[in-house]
Amino acid sequence: MKQKISIIIPAYKEEKNISLVYLASKKILSSISDKYNYEIIFINDGSNDSTWKEILKIAEKDNNTKWLNLSRNFWHQQALTAWYMKASWDIIISMDADMQDPPILILKMIKKWEEWYEIVYARKKNRHDKFLKKYTAILYYKILSKVSDTQIPRDVWDFRLINKKVLNSFKQLKEKDRYIRWMFAWMWFKTTFVDFDRPERIYWETWYTWRKMIKLAMDWILNFSTFPLKIWAIIWVFIIILSMFFFLYITYDFFINWIDYPLYKWINIVLLWFMWLQFIFMWILWEYIWRIYNETRKRPLYIVSEKVGFEK
Repeated sequence: MKQKISIIIPAYKEEKNISLVYLASKKILSSISDKYNYEIIFINDGSNDSTWKEILKIAEKDNNTKWLNLSRNFWHQQALTAWYMKASWDIIISMDADMQDPPILILKMIKKWEEWYEIVYARKKNRHDKFLKKYTAILYYKILSKVSDTQIPRDVWDFRLINKKVLNSFKQLKEKDRYIRWMFAWMWFKTTFVDFDRPERIYWETWYTWRKMIKLAMDWILNFSTFPLKIWAIIWVFIIILSMFFFLYITYDFFINWIDYPLYKWINIVLLWFMWLQFIFMWILWEYIWRIYNETRKRPLYIVSEKVGFEK
């Protein structure tokens, strides 16, 4: 019996890339159709351009293509989850629609799966990003590796292969604020990598804005790390040391040098600094409270407005 492969492609404002990624993926999958059955699933994440129309054109011609249309833009991680929760095939490969995830790697990833690996990541060797984005990403991963309770592989995105066992485990994770890369890393299945040079986008700039990247970073920090809470202990120790230093310094000046030290100046500076610090930690505390509230109100992660090729 043939094994079954699902290719998941979330798309947001990718009207010019849809046909390119489809044709490239179709070519690769057709070359192994003697060994594997396959399907290509497009998830339109509330695009307001012609992305949905392009997906419909493909679906009308190819019975191996399925699609989901979300009612609005729920963001990339929720769009991926929409298919993961419906998937049931033997191999699931997720990739972006912008052609920066080369479909040719599908063959290498399947070969690794045949070697009994359960998760296969496509790992970027080189990035063709702009200077600021490239080096903020490097700094971001360095910071995460230091403070995370769960270690994520470096230089990987959502171009990955998982098997059915990993999929079933993923379906048990119910949190609302999702960072899927960390969720798979947290499960810690047998993992390997396929390295590649990431090409530049063919059409347009990425729609993954700084706002979305900052939200993703916050989701990771607050969902997979207790470091923001531990900062209080670090600052408490620092304050004790700083207070002892000032006490000894003032004592020495008063008893040895007979200097009338203007302590009120230092007190004012310290009070202002603590006021600023208090607002920072109040913000962090409210972020945690918001996530508790978000988990308890039971809203769905996404809403599907249309679908084709699914039983339910």
